[in-house]
Amino acid sequence: MTKAAELRQKDVAGLKDEVKALQKAHFGLRMQKATQQINNTASLRSARRDIARAKTILVQKQSAEKSAK
Repeated sequence: MTKAAELRQKDVAGLKDEVKALQKAHFGLRMQKATQQINNTASLRSARRDIARAKTILVQKQSAEKSAK
């Protein structure tokens, strides 16, 4: 689980990389669920929430950059 404080320390490029990595991990979990290899289905929910958390902070940083210009 990624904490919001950790994500806020990253720059925009770092957050974009983090979102891509989280989406890739979520895809892997979905494939495990489809092939019935997953033991902990709650990890799908936490992965979705981590992606949402990272995207929210990314949008906040991008809007802060726009307003600073």
